[in-house]
Amino acid sequence: MIYVVATLSVKPEARAELIEAAKACIEATRKEPGNIAYDLHESVTDPTRMVFVEQWENAEALVPHRTQEHMKTFGRVAVKCFAAPPKIEIITPADVVVR
Repeated sequence: MIYVVATLSVKPEARAELIEAAKACIEATRKEPGNIAYDLHESVTDPTRMVFVEQWENAEALVPHRTQEHMKTFGRVAVKCFAAPPKIEIITPADVVVR
């Protein structure tokens, strides 16, 4: 089992655009082989902070996810919405890697 937690800092004026772009990405990702859960959470105290929480069967299932067309489409929108680079944590039973 592998978890990915991506914490995003979003420009206030781009928040709605990011959420709208995320909807199609979330729907498509949930259909990918090896995906168990893929959810976007919004902070209740900071409207510019959002967190993707992903659960995958294993690290191998995550590899093709990065090259999927829906990820590329979302990435083109998201990069314009970020106020800072996202913090990505990859969590396995053996380790936590932060990128």
